[in-house]
Amino acid sequence: MSKIIASAAIRGARKIYGQAEEFYAKACKEKGAQTAAAFPDTAYYLPMAHALLGLNIETVGQMRPVLDHARELLGPEPSGALWFPYLGTALDAGIATLLCEEIIMVLRYLYAQEPQKECNGFFSDTILRTLGIQLVDGRMPGFAAILGAAPDSDTAVKIVREFQKRSIMVFVGSSTNGVSIIDQLMEKKVQMGWDSYIVPYGRDTVSAIYPLSWAIRGALTFGGLKAGQARKCLEYCKNRVFAFGVTLGEVDDEKYATGAGAINMGFPIIADTNIPEIKPTGICTYEHVVHELDHDSLVPRCIEVRGVKVSVSQLDIPVSYSAAFEGERVRREDTQVEFGSKYSTAFEFVHMKEMDQVEDGRIELIGPDIDTVNVGAALPLGIVVEIAGRAMHSDFEPLIERKIHDFLNYAMGVFHMSQRDIIWVRISKDAFASGLRLKHFGTMIHAQIHNLYSKIVDKVQVKIITDQAKVEAGLQEARKSYAQRDERILGMTDESVDVFYSCALCQSFAPNHICVISPERLGLCGAVSWLDGKVGYEIDPTGGNRPVKKTHVIDAEKGQWQEVNEFVYQSSNRTIEKVSLYSLMEDPMTSCGCFECILALIPEANGFMIVNREFNGMTPCGMKFSTLAGSVGGGNQTPGFLGVGRLYVLSKKFIAADGGLKRLLWMPKELKEFYRDRFGVRAKEVGVPNLLDLIADETVATSGEELVAHLQKVGHPALEMTALL
Repeated sequence: MSKIIASAAIRGARKIYGQAEEFYAKACKEKGAQTAAAFPDTAYYLPMAHALLGLNIETVGQMRPVLDHARELLGPEPSGALWFPYLGTALDAGIATLLCEEIIMVLRYLYAQEPQKECNGFFSDTILRTLGIQLVDGRMPGFAAILGAAPDSDTAVKIVREFQKRSIMVFVGSSTNGVSIIDQLMEKKVQMGWDSYIVPYGRDTVSAIYPLSWAIRGALTFGGLKAGQARKCLEYCKNRVFAFGVTLGEVDDEKYATGAGAINMGFPIIADTNIPEIKPTGICTYEHVVHELDHDSLVPRCIEVRGVKVSVSQLDIPVSYSAAFEGERVRREDTQVEFGSKYSTAFEFVHMKEMDQVEDGRIELIGPDIDTVNVGAALPLGIVVEIAGRAMHSDFEPLIERKIHDFLNYAMGVFHMSQRDIIWVRISKDAFASGLRLKHFGTMIHAQIHNLYSKIVDKVQVKIITDQAKVEAGLQEARKSYAQRDERILGMTDESVDVFYSCALCQSFAPNHICVISPERLGLCGAVSWLDGKVGYEIDPTGGNRPVKKTHVIDAEKGQWQEVNEFVYQSSNRTIEKVSLYSLMEDPMTSCGCFECILALIPEANGFMIVNREFNGMTPCGMKFSTLAGSVGGGNQTPGFLGVGRLYVLSKKFIAADGGLKRLLWMPKELKEFYRDRFGVRAKEVGVPNLLDLIADETVATSGEELVAHLQKVGHPALEMTALL
């Protein structure tokens, strides 16, 4: 390692350690050693100390051992006269820096100094898991943490846009000479936030611990690792979390120290200034520290050094296109034209035709284009996609149709919501000014269907309809097909098929987890159904979806089959011997961390609660979602707790072996509203038509005692059922 870098890192670590010691002493004096200190919405205490040292820090006084350990890691600077090995000393200083930065930041929360203005602050466990599915399915191939400021605001925007094009999450912060890249992006009115893949963490260097803390929790959440397994946690970050640091402008001692900490995690540093380079491999996969002075080449150099696998869609459209724009919103004042919702008739429809009926690449606009109407106007819209293929089947139509949402949202300046005949689409003024027109919708859809489904689709043609009468006619045809699909899918049962399908997408982060998906039990992420698994296998027989036969029944009530157990045992690295598809009390399925909801046993009430990840409050089991998720995720099999997709609740196989729907006691009010229209049908089938009204929510119960009192008052059926324990 460069002696210059090692010296700077050790100096910076000593300075940050001094800040932590001073702040700690102040907190002990003013707040008291017994005062609680914690980051918001995390089950991992101070995540870096928890992962690397195995410590559960909950009070100010409990930080003392962390500071003592950090002091022990601080060695001398390399001598100018005598040579001695200083790589280890510099790396130790990096770990000391991370531990001290974490203490500084949690104490800032104690003093209400975080989050900083216009910054996110600490990244919650909820965010970690919400984005988990994007990490494992390849939509988000890596992370960049930018420290400092670009030479000018235009360059700052250009750099983050290049990362966005590659679907790489960008954490922005720190500063150079008093200027932060956050302020440069704000000056150019760049939309920042989790949905846009640009997240401001803080304006000083010590706040860079936030993205590094987020990464180390990935090892605990998805890797199934335990607190204190320091080496394994660091190796997990190197091998599975494709992150890197980018320094813009002068690199001071504090940035060198933080960079040394990042290198311990396998994250290289790329600078836009002429700093010394460390090119031999060792801790990082490739180079450790490099510089790239040409800002046009900076982002490709980052990709090369970290070894991130990215795919940039090369489409003939006038706006940027990537998954980074999926969450972008187009506000009314920024809207050039919109379609659907309450403003006009709109629908989208994919249907299969014979090979000789489809001309591949044909894009037809039927009706006026958006440059013929006034700014802010609403037009009717019909998106009709006709596909043909030798391996195509009508069951694949809804899967491809649902992807139109992504295909259009990936375009910068296009907002798309919902599906079928309830879509809502907006095009921004900026996208219109760039030259975006309705024909480009066809370009996106045609290209992406071929990219994703080339093994089953041979030809694609697209009709974009804006003529009112023809939109109405197309809608009637589409609705007939919608009804037929619903009837076909609703008629499917687990008994009606002889194979289930697995989903192993999340194994890249939770190696021991495997989903088994049946017609009546979708994947726990809520994004993969049995039909999706079938399509996935037909598209890629060696991919994440595999057929699992279910011939030899072990226990039909619990949902156990010999072949399923054998498959799970092999696919979980021989850690899970058996699973019950219809029970959470005995051999429940494992969870990766990407679940939409968690089911949890309430023993005193003889039933279960369900909580969705969007709910941040306390639940009757005594834990918030984030704490529950820390126990359930990482490929764990935890009787009494289960990660599930929302719609599994409406299945006839919903925890059937444990009593089914009548065991459901509590859910957040928001979840009640989500279920309300469809819940009544299932409730009537189980003989309790008003069951949803009997189920408690946070307005009546947030503790076990309050829940039991409510259930007794309303006469919930679970109280009269056979005891679970």
